[in-house]
Amino acid sequence: MKLSKLLLSVAALCSVFALNAEAKLFKWVDDKGITHYGETIPPEFANKEAMKFDKGRSEKRSDTRDVAAKKARQDPVAEKARIEAERHDSALVNTYSSEQEIDLARDRNLQQVEARTNSFTTLLRSAQENLVALNAEEAKITQSGRALPKSLVEDIAAGKTRIAKLQIDLDTSAKETDKVKARYEADKVRYRELKGFTPKKN
Repeated sequence: MKLSKLLLSVAALCSVFALNAEAKLFKWVDDKGITHYGETIPPEFANKEAMKFDKGRSEKRSDTRDVAAKKARQDPVAEKARIEAERHDSALVNTYSSEQEIDLARDRNLQQVEARTNSFTTLLRSAQENLVALNAEEAKITQSGRALPKSLVEDIAAGKTRIAKLQIDLDTSAKETDKVKARYEADKVRYRELKGFTPKKN
């Protein structure tokens, strides 16, 4: 009789250990950074990243939003680029109703750039003519054997500096023209993709 009771007690004890072995244990961190362990996760931490221990193994669990947020934190540049691309796509489909409207917007922008280009061209031509006159005056004084006035030397130096700056401005304006054309051409291609249009054949 005593042996039977002993066997029953041992069996019951084994069952308890078996149940405990099967129980799942979770690990999570609260908002204050404190780590907790338990068989269940409190509701307020259900959507946060947690660790599940099952039969001696650990398994991470996290919902889709946490995974996306983690990726964004790991590569903020890529996430920013993705958001900007989405905004740009939204602006395209909501701003334009046809490719012709994109062409009109391009032409309006090009008019502004071309106006600056024409202005730089005119100023550069004037500066070059002025420098030619200054150089001619310098040559005349030098031939006469007189010393060059300080003001003339300074004017020639200033004229050369102005010409160099205007040439840079003119080159920058020309590059901007190319960028505007390329940007709007890319917008047209993307607009066709978003609208599901068939690309035009050349």
